[in-house]
This record gives sequence, C-alpha cells and structure tokens, in this order.
Amino acid sequence: MQLSDFDFDLPEDRIATRPAVPRSSARLLVATGDAITDGVVTDLVDWLRPGDRLVLNDTRVIPARLTGWRERDSAQGQTRARIEITLLEPRADGSWAALVKPLKRLRDGETVVFSDGLSARMTGREDGQGLFRFNLAGPDFDAALEAAGAMPLPPYIAAKRQADARDKSDYQTVWADRTGAVAAPTASLHFDTALLDALSARGVDFTRVTLHVGAGTFLPVKVNDVTTHKMHGEWGEVTPRAADEIAATQAAGGRIIPVGTTALRLIETAARDTGAIAPWRGVTDIFIYPGFEFRVTDALMTNFHLPRSTLMMLVSALVGRDRVMRIYDHAIARGYRFFSYGDASLLIP
Repeated sequence: MQLSDFDFDLPEDRIATRPAVPRSSARLLVATGDAITDGVVTDLVDWLRPGDRLVLNDTRVIPARLTGWRERDSAQGQTRARIEITLLEPRADGSWAALVKPLKRLRDGETVVFSDGLSARMTGREDGQGLFRFNLAGPDFDAALEAAGAMPLPPYIAAKRQADARDKSDYQTVWADRTGAVAAPTASLHFDTALLDALSARGVDFTRVTLHVGAGTFLPVKVNDVTTHKMHGEWGEVTPRAADEIAATQAAGGRIIPVGTTALRLIETAARDTGAIAPWRGVTDIFIYPGFEFRVTDALMTNFHLPRSTLMMLVSALVGRDRVMRIYDHAIARGYRFFSYGDASLLIP
C-alpha cells in the first residue's frame, strides 16, 4: 500500500469554513452496498433502526490557541515580541506542551503574558515544541483560558480566516463534557438536540466514550509505505458502563455505529486484547488501514477527509479503497462540502 493509493483531487472551493446552520441541515451521503443516496443529516432517523447504538465521543475542546507578548531587556532597551502558542497536551508535572510561533523568539525561562490574569513561563523545549508552566491551575486556569483563548481551528480553515466567537460554539459538540481535546470530533458537530430526540424516539440508543483528540490528527503522512506510519497517541476511556451497553446491543443484534473516526478508533482499541469490547483506559495509537479486522464497528458516520490522510485509510479499511474512491468522486461531483465543518457520510459495509 502506497500513500498515493489514497490521493484524490479536491477543488479548493469544496473546503468548508463555516458549518451548516442548523447543524442537522448539513448534507448526508449514505453508502450502502454499491448504492449511494444523497440526503441530509436529519435523514438518519430513516436509515437507523430501533436497537442500533450510536457511540459518541464526549470530549470537550479547549480554546487552545493563545496570543500574547514576550518582553525582554536588551542593549537597545526593552523589546517586545508577539508570541502565539497552541496547547497540545498537559504533562504529568502540570506543565503543557505547545506549538510556538515563532519558537526562535522565545528563550527558556521567559514569560509570555496572554491577558491580565494569564501568563506562562517556557521551561524548556522538546521535539520542536515548547514546554510551559502557567501561573494558574484548576478551575482558575480553565476560566482564564476560556476568556483568553481561541478555538484551535484546523490548518485548512485557519489559513482562510481567524477563529472568532462563533467557533466557540460551532466547534463544540452539544454533548461535550470531558475537557481535554485540541481538535473536535467533527462528525458529531452535525447533531443538535432535536435530532437526538428524534433518534431516541426511533429507538436508537447512545453510548458515550472519551477520546481527547490531539493536534497530531492533522499531521501529514510522510512515508510512502503507509504500513510504516506511526500514529500519534491520544488518551481515551471506555467505561465499564459503556462496554456493557455496547456488548448488550451486540448480543441483541443491534448495530454499533460510532459517530466519527475518533469513537471508532477507541472502541476498536478496547476490543484488541480480547476480541470483544471491554472497559479500557489509556493512550491509543491504533492505526487502521486496509486489512484491519473490525471487531465492534458495524457502520460509521464520518465527514469527508483529507487526501493522503490516515482517515482516508481508515474509511478504506471499513468499506474498501475502490468503493471509497467512488464515494468521494460522487461527493465532489455533487458539491458536498469537505473536512471539519463540511458535510457527512454514513458508510455501511
């Protein structure tokens, strides 16, 4: 398998920079067998059956992008430099790893001030990232970050416009609960309360799991032989209750349908050791590409993904590479919107 096997041409105007309003009015492509049906997300009520279970990632995105100033005394007097950091993950010692722009303007030990109440000292650097210790912790830090930070929009959106106040709600699921992600589980952004109520009335069940999506989800694959690619690690948890709910649905003959690739990767991780879903907690770097044996997933709701990405490899593993390419040709020809704020697909093997 070569990286070029997962490439395709995408017109620039297909990249969505804002979500559909309301959320559930986004378009939905449904692929069943060799058939492709065009619809809207609210049509999920017709495609899902009583007894099916949707698996939802309840991670909450933090406003991880911070802009501040570094001041330094020099022979020419006091100098000031604008510094932008994007938080990546907290460390066990309470510090944060972050991308720094520009890293060369910041020395170890210097402080960046982001607001009247929030600042951070860079304690070191590692793998091209900065390590920062903030002046606040716990709820005080959360509140200051909420006030000073911006949503960490994906690079392909950030290149077109800056994050704004709308993104603080647009780039968050309606069931977001456990804080820790720096990227949204974007297939979940299509759901609103009305759709959840309609699906529940249909007899569809819901299970929540947690995978804190990291910025590594946007890293390009740099190897031609895709089987040698190393995935970034992300923290997740399948609770005993979640595992029991999924197992009960399987035993009753219902389908397990993760909403998004993050939920899929997590439940498949939780089934690796025993071959069946089980409680699990830790860091997963599972890499799903054609040839993968799915043990839990029966179908997938997901957005349309970047060319040459690991997510293209994942959907190809689920429904077949040639079939995925036909689906994407159809989506491009019919004007579907791509990536995080784009339209959705329901892929049924």
